[in-house]
Parts: sequence; structure tokens; C-alpha cells
Amino acid sequence: MNDLLLEASGVQKAFNGVRALEDGRLTLRRGSVHALCGGNGAGKSTFLGIVMGIARRDAGEILLNGRSVDFQTPAEALGHRVAIITQELSPIPGMTVAENLYLGREPRRAGVLVRAAALVRQAQALLDRLGFPVDARARMSSLSLAQVQLVEIAKAFSRDCDVMIMDEPTSAIGERETGVLFGAIRGLTAQGTGIIYVSHRLSEIFQIADDYTVFRDGRYADSGRIADIDRAYLVSTIVGRRLQSSGKVRRQAGAPVLESTGLSRAAEFQDISLTVRQGEILGIYGVMGAGRSEYLNCLYGLTRPDRGEVRLNGRPLPAGRPRRSIQAGLSLVTEDRKESGLVLSASVSDNIAFSAYRRLSRLSLIDRRKVRALVDAMVARMRIKTSSVSLPVSSMSGGNQQKVVLARCLSTEPSCLLCDEPTRGIDEGAKREVYRLLDDFVANGGAAVVVSSEAQEVLDVSDRIAIFKSGQLVTVIDGHTTTQEDLLHLAS
Repeated sequence: MNDLLLEASGVQKAFNGVRALEDGRLTLRRGSVHALCGGNGAGKSTFLGIVMGIARRDAGEILLNGRSVDFQTPAEALGHRVAIITQELSPIPGMTVAENLYLGREPRRAGVLVRAAALVRQAQALLDRLGFPVDARARMSSLSLAQVQLVEIAKAFSRDCDVMIMDEPTSAIGERETGVLFGAIRGLTAQGTGIIYVSHRLSEIFQIADDYTVFRDGRYADSGRIADIDRAYLVSTIVGRRLQSSGKVRRQAGAPVLESTGLSRAAEFQDISLTVRQGEILGIYGVMGAGRSEYLNCLYGLTRPDRGEVRLNGRPLPAGRPRRSIQAGLSLVTEDRKESGLVLSASVSDNIAFSAYRRLSRLSLIDRRKVRALVDAMVARMRIKTSSVSLPVSSMSGGNQQKVVLARCLSTEPSCLLCDEPTRGIDEGAKREVYRLLDDFVANGGAAVVVSSEAQEVLDVSDRIAIFKSGQLVTVIDGHTTTQEDLLHLAS
């Protein structure tokens, strides 16, 4: 069994008396990719944190190269050639990309002075080798979420490791960048590195993984070779039941709700004219840098266009005025729920009601009875799982946090919903819930625009699909007759 790199058995962990992990088990072979699967709250991140020394286990055993280990800090794990790409990105915004990549490991002169030029060259060489389109001299604060994700991936690749843990490494990047990453992964495994890979994008798992392990409700549920199972089996094992496939229905679109005419913003997108109608979902697809998120932000008023017009229900929307957009009936589900979609320290109740406080107030005083009624209705409608709406939203799983973001957006009673990566980082069951909510919204007369980096997701939810490329609108196609190959061909 000399090909076994890491073995974990019976790993347990409780936080404040609440058991997060009861029986964590995994066996990683040298030179292989092992997919760790499970829904939000299954215990995956807790298990990986223990392997990496971010948290200490209460019980169980972990063997690395046949020797028992119990890392007390991430630095100790790194010293034993174990590296991680965490789900929660942690850049230092005021520093450059190069400084973030090699923080604490900078090339120095006489062991003291940082060799700045050498640092930039070293960082750019790494990024170029990986095929990541990022400037090593750029400030992290100037990067898009997708570029930040690529820098975090590059940081892990910059370390010489035996075990690499990848927790949702592609959650913010597109299909093309994912393909580049997979090429880099295959290069690592060819050198004998073992990779523990976590992703809610099941198509990726079947594309890159050799083995799999499923956690459910904090316990080991199943494991084996990926080649021996299919997607339906993996999904049913993750959720604990077989999910019914919901057939896509062709909807009848009504009157125009949201219209952009010649909308342009320098260096982001040019001359975008699109219409989304009542009762339909318009998907937007494109590779990283296509201008999709920038277009949504401009529609909503987070940025101002250089030229062009946006109309909602026939009336012009004032540029650069998100508050006026909300009042007019437009709402935005942002790309990064933790950075811009939620106030993590605030309660579930406050996060749901924040955007609706104006209509829930009388004489500038918030009517708490109306707030409770709204929150209770949204929790039931969204099927949000929480023991109390008074708990901080940070205590919830990713899927439930995303439902809270949607609840906040819907609490303003919008006529049009803008969704930027609405299922980023959530499991298959939670994705189905989000799709159901979008379908219900448009079935009741709403209109929605959905941006997603997952081609299959765009196909699953969209009536029509707008293809963006290099800031330009390439074409608008039928979402019912298009294939994934068509999308990738048009967008690349």
C-alpha cells in the first residue's frame, strides 16, 4: 500500500457542543484526484480544516505517508508539504498580486531586503505557466472576483507539496479557466501529488477525479472509483434520496420589462441592447472577462454607463442610482454573497428585511410586526433552514445563506430580478431550490436575468441566452434548442 499518501479515519469535531463531524474518513492515493462530495453542512470544510491544521480534531486518526499527524497550525501542515485553496478567498487588497502570491517567501537580498523586480518576475512566470490572465503588478483590490480566485489557486501551486486540498477552486471562474486549471492539476498528479478536490459542480468531478468519497450529515456515507458510478447515483448519495428531474417548460413571454439600448462602459462592455420580457428568464453566458457582471452592475446602477439607456417597465432608470432602481422594481443578487450580498454579523431576520425597511416603516419608525410577518413568509417561501431568525446569518450553510440573499431581493417585490452566479458554492439540492424559486418568480409575472459561468446551468434555466464575448453581445439564441457545445463555441 505504498501508494497511499493520506489516510483519515473516525475523525470527529464539535463546536460549542454541536457535532459538525462524526465520522470523517478518506483515503488519498499518490498521483490521484480524490473528490470529496457532500451537501452544504455535510462536514467537508470541517474535515479539510482539520487535515490542514486550521482546526484540531476531537477524535480519530490521520496518517500522512504512513505516519500519524496532528497539525496544530496551517504552517505546520505546510511544513509537511500539505497545501490548501480555501473556499473563502483571503486576499490582502492593498498589496500587489506578486506580494500576495509570495507573502513571507519573497526573494531577498542578504536575507533582508525584498528584491521587488525579482518578485514580480517570479510571480508573472508562475501565472504565465499556469495560463492565468493576471498581471503580477496589479493591486488585488483592482481584480475581479474570478481573477482573485485564480491568484489564490496560483498561490497554492507555488508551493512544493505532496497533498493539495482544493475547496471549490472553480466557484468564481468560467469554463475556459477551469480547463486551464485541470491541465495544471494533471501536471501535478503526474509528479505524484495527491489532490483532494471539493466542488458542487458535479460535471467537474466526473471530468477530473479518479476516486470519490461522500459525506452526509457529518458522516462518511460512501466511496469508490468515479468510473464505477454515474451522476444520478452520486446525487442521490449526496442528498440521501433520489431527486426527480424537473423537465424544462417552454414559457410564454409577455410585455418587455427591462430594456437596455446601446449601453456602453469603457473597457467593460460596448453597445449592449437587450430586452427581457415578463414571464421569461434571459441567461447571459460568456468566458471570464466577457463583461457579464459589469453589465448587470450597470443595469442596477452600481456603475454609470458612458452612453446608452436602461428602461424598466417603459420608464428610464436613472444612471448610478441603486436606491432608485430598487424603488422602481429592480433587484440584484450579487456575485459574492459574503462580500456584497449579506451582512454576516447581522441576524437572518435583518438580512431578509434590510432592503424593504422603507415600506415596512411608518413615520420613520420600523414596524416590527410587519418585519416579522415578512420574514416568516420568506423563510417559508424559500424553505430556509434555521432554528431562529435571530441567529447571525454567518452561522448558516452556504445554500441557506444564498436563499437569504434571494429572500432579501424578493422582499422589495421587484418586477425584474438580476442574478449574478446565483448558485455559486452551493450543493445540488440547494441549486434545485434556487431554480424552483426563479421559475416561480417568472411564472407569477416577473422577469429574470441570470449570469452563470456554468454552461449547463444557463441551459437548464434560460428561455433565451445572450452570448457575451470581449464586452460585446455576440448573439441571442433559443435556450430550449441550444447545446452546451453551441454555447462554448459561440463564447470562445
